[in-house]
Amino acid sequence: MPKRIVIGISGASGVIYGVRMLSLLKSTDFETHLILSEAGKINIQIETGLSIDEVAGSADVVHDSKDMAASLASGSFLTEGMVVVPCTIKTLSAIANSYNSNLLVRAADVTLKEKRKLVLVVRETPLHKGHLRLMSVAADMGAHILPPIPSFYHKPKTIDDIIHQTIGKIFDYLGIEHRLFQRWGESLKDPD
Repeated sequence: MPKRIVIGISGASGVIYGVRMLSLLKSTDFETHLILSEAGKINIQIETGLSIDEVAGSADVVHDSKDMAASLASGSFLTEGMVVVPCTIKTLSAIANSYNSNLLVRAADVTLKEKRKLVLVVRETPLHKGHLRLMSVAADMGAHILPPIPSFYHKPKTIDDIIHQTIGKIFDYLGIEHRLFQRWGESLKDPD
């Protein structure tokens, strides 16, 4: 059975994180299942210059966010976990309140109920107490909250360095090997 990862791209700024994650997973043995929200599709065009077809082409399987009968809507469809990257506050709110209004939220709800790994890359700033409360509720339910907040100890030189550090943190949580950033106390060298 293939190892499967579900990737949801919602409409927050920072869709490049999801797009790049799909690209990086192509060189692994993970089967990627993509769900794009309607707002996510708009932001892909605004922020990346890529077409929806180009992004969808990076995934092994693409699911319509309106298809509540898709395989991902059932706990019997086995996955290694799910990442919502980026995650809007609206999507966070729906997940925290089990408001299964579309497949992206339903797939996240299934991930939680089956006690699989769910990463929410919440992209909003500043945060008010309601946002923080929603993150706390989602975390209490089992979600891993991972905002795309860069570190600078590895001396990033490009935007890609910053993007890769966040994706590397996601991969760490999911147990996916990578060399996307320099870890504290080690140098970033290509293995020979």
